[in-house]
Amino acid sequence: MSKPLSQAEVDAARNDPKQANILYHDWEAATYDDKWSISYDERSIAYATGRFAKVAGQDPRLPGFTPYDQALEIGSGTGFFLLNLMQAGVARHGHVTDLSPGMVEVAVRNGTRLGLSVEGKVVDGESLPYDDNSMDLVVGHAILHHIPDVATSLREVLRVLRPGGRFVFAGEPTKHGDFLARRLSRATWWATTTVTKLPLLRGWRRPQVELDDSSRAAQLEAVVDLHTFAPDELRRLAIVAGATDVDVVTEEFTAAMLGWPVRTFEAAVPREKLGPQWAFAAMRAWSGLTVLDDRLLRHVVPEGLFYNALVTGLKP
Repeated sequence: MSKPLSQAEVDAARNDPKQANILYHDWEAATYDDKWSISYDERSIAYATGRFAKVAGQDPRLPGFTPYDQALEIGSGTGFFLLNLMQAGVARHGHVTDLSPGMVEVAVRNGTRLGLSVEGKVVDGESLPYDDNSMDLVVGHAILHHIPDVATSLREVLRVLRPGGRFVFAGEPTKHGDFLARRLSRATWWATTTVTKLPLLRGWRRPQVELDDSSRAAQLEAVVDLHTFAPDELRRLAIVAGATDVDVVTEEFTAAMLGWPVRTFEAAVPREKLGPQWAFAAMRAWSGLTVLDDRLLRHVVPEGLFYNALVTGLKP
C-alpha cells in the first residue's frame, strides 16, 4: 500500500516538476501495475509489440527480425514497455531507468521475476549517464510529456544511440485528444463522487481518506504532465534533434473516450465492487473500439484528434 500523500508534500512540489515526478511516481510505484491493468503476459506483450511494430515498421513476430542487443527505456515506470518488448524478442539486454527510485526498484524486480537480462538506474531523461554510441534501441512509453526540455532529451537519446540505432516513443498525448479525454475524465469523477453520496449508493463510495489522497495525486499529476503534442510538432522536434527517417502515427480516438472515463470510475469506487467480469467487459469494449479506430476512423478523423502519438527515428 502506498504511503498517503500529504498536502504539504504536494504544495512543496507544485513549482518543481522533477520533484513532483519523483513524489507522484514513488507514491504510485507499489500499485501502478494494478491501476493501469499492466501485466507481463500475452495481453500486454501483444499491446507493447503492436505499438512498436505500428510506428517502427518492424515486427518481431515475423520471420527475419533481428533483436536489438542493448535497449534503454527512459521513464520506464514499472517496466511495462521494455520488459514486454523483451519478452517478445525485440531486445536481448535491457536498461530500465526512471527519475523515481520507487519505479526503478519495481521495474528491476519485475525484470528479474521474468528472467530477463535487466539493469536499473535512477536517471534524469535530460542527462543520460551512458556513453556515446552505447545503445542500439531507446524506447519510452508516455514519458516525453513529463520531461521539461524534450529537445534536450531527444538530443541525449541520439547521442547514446549507435549509428543506425532506433528510438521509439509511444503513448504521448496529443493536444486535442488530451483536451477531450481529460474533460470526460473530470466529468466522470464529479458524477461518480456526487452520485455515491446518495444513501442507497454509499457502498459504492471509496472512503473519504482515499478520495482525498487521489485528489492530492491529481494535483501532482497536473504538475508532472507538462506537454501535449501536435503530431507535426513531434516530428519537428525529432528532426531538429538530428534524427532521420522520422515518422509519427496517432491512435485511439473512441478508445480513449471510453478508456479515460473507465479508469476514472475505477479510481472512484471500491475495488471489491468491480469484479473480473467488469474488467473483461471493459477490456473487450476498449479493444473493439481500437479496431474501429484503426480500420475506419483513422481514414476520416484528423490525426490530431486521436489521443496517443507514437514517434520513431534513426540516428544517422
